[in-house]
Order: sequence, then structure tokens, then C-alpha cells
Amino acid sequence: MLHILQVTFPFFALVLLGFVATRRGLLPLAAISGLNAFVLFFALPCMLYRFGAHTPLAQLLDLRLAAVYLLASLLIVGFTVALTRRGSMGWNDAAFGALVAAFPNSGFMGVPLLVALLGAQAAGPVIVTLVLDLVLASSLCIALSRLDSTGLQGAEVAALKALRGVASNPMPWSILLGALSSGTGWQLPAPLMQTVDLLADAASPVALFTIGAVLARSQMESLEGLARGQAVAVRDWAGVVAIKLVLHPLLVGALGWAAIQAGLALDPFTLTVAVLVAALPSASNVSLLAERFGADNGRIARIILWSTAIAFFSFSAAVSWLT
Repeated sequence: MLHILQVTFPFFALVLLGFVATRRGLLPLAAISGLNAFVLFFALPCMLYRFGAHTPLAQLLDLRLAAVYLLASLLIVGFTVALTRRGSMGWNDAAFGALVAAFPNSGFMGVPLLVALLGAQAAGPVIVTLVLDLVLASSLCIALSRLDSTGLQGAEVAALKALRGVASNPMPWSILLGALSSGTGWQLPAPLMQTVDLLADAASPVALFTIGAVLARSQMESLEGLARGQAVAVRDWAGVVAIKLVLHPLLVGALGWAAIQAGLALDPFTLTVAVLVAALPSASNVSLLAERFGADNGRIARIILWSTAIAFFSFSAAVSWLT
């Protein structure tokens, strides 16, 4: 367990540093959007391209993993929506609660962390899950969030808008370009590749620091809302944190095990990576989506914050158990 904590501690420590720097005013709130832009449009796409280019194409097109992980995501979304819709919560808040329960922080945190723990061969399965979360899970939940006011037709429009948003996201395109490079054997010219390497090397530390900054900003905004009497009940977010950190990885593992028993040639190492991806905390970008679509961002911010804090222990325990 100690050797696992030696790997995971620096990653969570960088998140904590970003959180503390923002809370103490060392990092201005106005600078967070700039850090986000650097990670999203420059550093992270370069890191994903580099991993994709050096990963065998068969791993990037693993349909067995995609089927297992996608089914688990759909079940998590359906279960979370059904659970939260029992009360007075509308479709908008229920849908984004489901998204934050099903969408792990695989881009900013998962790829570098799992590669550090398991080696470069872990990158392929993580990238597969990331594409599914970015394209399908996000689009589905955004469509569900529109059912309150616009019905099925509005949900279809929202889903199409979500897919157009995915098209403007550089991460799927960087993965696609990396896959093409892997499949064809074509490489960027040396000076360009060196530039990509420099940006890719910056992705992990800056992304983790930015996660902490985003969480701190969200907490500060939540505290402001609390001061105005906009409290978020513990029952509205604690259950979703449990779904994310406990039910999601257990479900991925159970479905993968059942698929292997049924004769599906799913590689055990690939399944282990998928389970650990599901054990990651919630993706921080869900907070931005919730704010954009008018959901209760205070609730989403608490889910992301607590899932990240608890994941330092729960994720390390999952790694110790599975490896």
C-alpha cells in the first residue's frame, strides 16, 4: 500500500496545492480560466496525441472494453436519475447529477495517474473510456437535462448541440490524430514532435493544479450561495459521491467479469484499468456544463470536491486490491 501512496500522493498533492493557492488568494480567480484554456486546448491534447500515437491501434479500437464500459455508464446514469427523481428534483439537476456520477476525471487525472501506476500500456484503455464519456455519456445527460422544459424534441436538439460541442473539443480530435499516427506509422517532423512533447509534459502538473483551483472556486461560490440562504442538503450530494466512488467501479468490474465468463475475450489487464478509471473522482468539467445549462452547480461542485478528497483513500485502496 505504501508504494501505491508514493505514486498517488503527488497527484492529489498538486490538486491540494491548486485548492490552497486559490483559497488563499495566491492564484487570482480570473487566472483559472486561462489555466483551463492552456490545459484544454494545448497541453492535454498534446499528451493524448502522444499516448495515442504510441499505443497499438487495436487497443484504441477495443470494442469489447467499449461495450462493457458503455453499459456500465448507461446503468449508472439510469440508476442515478431514478434515485434522484424520486423527490422534487427536476430533470436538469437529476441529469447532471447522473453525469457527475458516471464521468470520472480520466482526462485531467486518469491518463497520467494510471500510466504512472501501471505503465504506458494503460493509456489505451483509459483513452477508450474517455472518448465514450466525452461523446456519449455527456450528450445523453445533456439531452435528459432538457426534458423538464422542452420534452423529447428539445432533448434531441440538446443532444445534437452537445455533439457539436464535442466536435469543438480538441481532446477527441487529438485522440483521433494519435490513432491515425499509430495506425499508419506516420510521425510528426522532429521539431514539431519536440514541441508536442514539451506541452505534453506540462499537461499533468498544470491540469492537476487547475483541478484544485476549480474546486476552490466552486467551493467559494457555494459558500457565497450559503450566505444567501441557498444551502445544499447533504442527502442531495452524498449518495452521488458513493455511486461514483463505490458503485461505478464495482459495476464495471462485475460486468467485465460476467463478459469474460460468457466467453468475451476481454483482457484482464484492460478490465483492471477500466475499473480503476471508474474509481477516479468525478470530472471537474461537469461543473462548467452544469453552470452553462442552469443546473444546481453548488450541488455538483460538492460532489466533485468530496469525490476528489475521498478518492485519495478509496482509489489507492482500489489499486492495492486490484494490482
